[in-house]
Amino acid sequence: MTITGKIDIHQHVLPPFWADHLKRHPSPHRLPEWSPESALASMDAQGIAKGYLSLSVPGVQPWPVEERADAARRVNTYTAELVDRFPGRFGNLATLPLPDIGAALAETAYALDTLGADGVVLFTAYGDAYLGAARFEPLWDELDRREAVVLIHPDSPALPSIEGIPASLVDFPFATTRTAVDMVFKGVMDRHPKLRVVLSHAGGFLPYAADRFALGGSTLPGAPDRESLMAAFRRFYLDTALSTSPLVIPSLTAFADPGHIVFGSDFPYAAGMAEEFTAALDGSTLLTAAQLTAITHENADAILSGSA
Repeated sequence: MTITGKIDIHQHVLPPFWADHLKRHPSPHRLPEWSPESALASMDAQGIAKGYLSLSVPGVQPWPVEERADAARRVNTYTAELVDRFPGRFGNLATLPLPDIGAALAETAYALDTLGADGVVLFTAYGDAYLGAARFEPLWDELDRREAVVLIHPDSPALPSIEGIPASLVDFPFATTRTAVDMVFKGVMDRHPKLRVVLSHAGGFLPYAADRFALGGSTLPGAPDRESLMAAFRRFYLDTALSTSPLVIPSLTAFADPGHIVFGSDFPYAAGMAEEFTAALDGSTLLTAAQLTAITHENADAILSGSA
């Protein structure tokens, strides 16, 4: 049975001008077909009432440095227009022209204050800097001041990919895990208690390995104790995109606070796979009815409304 009323925090938008640019500037990231109508059709088939749209990798990085702020503005404006065009069906997680912190702060203000965006999307790293790097602190300060919702989407780590294996299969969960550990060990989550940070794909390997990270990390010079590190790891929200199999759910629910698991589809990049994982969630015998209700819409509604 398909559960209806889902809120999808991990769904992507492919503005036509952005897709056209990537076709002229080839990227290692696959470019699927997308339209607002195809998104709505997929949502209706999966029982998704509302999808929060974000730009996937490579974001606006393929643009020349001096054009990235304008490209981000165009993406955010296009998405805001979709929100207005299809009332109640879409939300907007704004793109920021990182790694330029000044431009990212300016676009944060415009997107949230003028366009009415619901939050922002960040990638796991920019160049060789993961999100715990000191250079991102002014942005974290501002996002914390605004009590912002932040979706962290993976990008390929600054390491060679495994030959013949797409980065999205193995490297993306690895990158998400790395940036989560970087943020916790460098105190980002502790210094910014008002942030609501969502990690894609159930946090990569975090639920499975968090206790190892916390125990080992507590032995580092000047590090917090194990319990403090685990508490910081558990502040993250985790989405279910491609992460609802019987192998994943036990680790996910054992690690995460019950209110910190939210639904995600990853459409259209995982078309076909997304539907299979959504069906697995709908039919899961490892979750109670109350857990399913919380995961499919109550938890996301709480963080996006600011009541969490």
